[in-house]
Amino acid sequence: MLYEVLHAVVPPLARAVWRPTIEGVENVPATGPVLFASNHLSFADSVVIPIVAPRKVVFLAKAEYFTGPGIKGRLSKAWFEGLGMVPVDRNDTRAALNSLDVALEVLGRGEAFGIYPEGTRSRDGRLYRGRTGVAQLALTAGVPVVPVGLTGTDELQPVDARFPRRAKVSVRFGRPIDFTGRFEGTAPGRARREATDEIMAAIRALSGQEAADTYNELPVEA
Repeated sequence: MLYEVLHAVVPPLARAVWRPTIEGVENVPATGPVLFASNHLSFADSVVIPIVAPRKVVFLAKAEYFTGPGIKGRLSKAWFEGLGMVPVDRNDTRAALNSLDVALEVLGRGEAFGIYPEGTRSRDGRLYRGRTGVAQLALTAGVPVVPVGLTGTDELQPVDARFPRRAKVSVRFGRPIDFTGRFEGTAPGRARREATDEIMAAIRALSGQEAADTYNELPVEA
């Protein structure tokens, strides 16, 4: 109910204020389980995609957003729950496995789940090598993958900015990639790598980013 109420208000208001360019909405399956695999430029990505997508997309969010004290904490929890986000404790050593379980549960309900194959935000605007969790999810659940290319969200909310700014944002949804039956007889590790590379190539074609032939890592704390 909270999602439906918030989604009836926020997307029209956000589109009116930021006027994002949206392409390829017709490529998004109207029903059934599906993975949205996107490049990752900003914290705002997990808000922008649910706002412009024609169906609910579930993303993971830090557990701290759901557990803050006082009125501010309750409002934060309501906001993120209203956007369809699910909390995950990233400090838990089992976080990766828990995230996989959550994703499979969402897909098992026939819903859409959003994932960033790069793992973390790109600080220099390049598209980094994809981690194979996205392919593992797609192959395990047997669901199609819709590649998503974002541009401008790094200007909408830069890494150190607390609030969004006015910026020209573009969201492009690519054609679904279906891996059904394509890797029969292929070693699992090789299948995951090849599927992930195909997904990243599709994302790059949509985002127009320069490719970085390395994995993206979190910055070292000073």
